[in-house]
Amino acid sequence: MSTIKNVDEKNDIIIVRTTGYFNNDAGDAVLKVCNEKIDNGKSKFLIDMSDSSVVNSIGVSVLIEIIEKLQEIDGAMAFINLAPIVEKTFNIMGITKYCTIYGSEDEAIEKLS
Repeated sequence: MSTIKNVDEKNDIIIVRTTGYFNNDAGDAVLKVCNEKIDNGKSKFLIDMSDSSVVNSIGVSVLIEIIEKLQEIDGAMAFINLAPIVEKTFNIMGITKYCTIYGSEDEAIEKLS
């Protein structure tokens, strides 16, 4: 079962840490968090997938839905700690055209701030 490990905020950036298989359940959980934070005026999100080594197409489609919402409000989404197969999947699916993958949380926070 996939879940959200925790949600933090640094420099007005919402950091969502996932765990487990990133499928429709994880995607829906991240979508719920993002929608709540967007409704509260947040527009920058960092997804830490260090504990999610596999993602499926439904999980990716939910991420694309979030990205589309963020584009409407001039927001941003970025990722850290992607397993090589997940990074490859994101490249193939085109997510990396709209989001950045950073090498560390510190680098992501600096660039997104």
